[in-house]
Amino acid sequence: MDKVRILPPDKQQEALDFVEFLLVKMQKQELSSQDKNSRVSALTLAQKYIGCVEAASDLSME
Repeated sequence: MDKVRILPPDKQQEALDFVEFLLVKMQKQELSSQDKNSRVSALTLAQKYIGCVEAASDLSME
């Protein structure tokens, strides 16, 4: 921060813009990482419903 304070105002603004850019980039990476970790297959999501409905043994023939 001390080094930023000795810069002229236009350069201080440029430094602030760069820091804000880095923060946005970091947030995007965190969200992307969370998405990758939270992906689940359709089978996994539907597994709790398997067998909860009574029907003919072969539904493709209905």
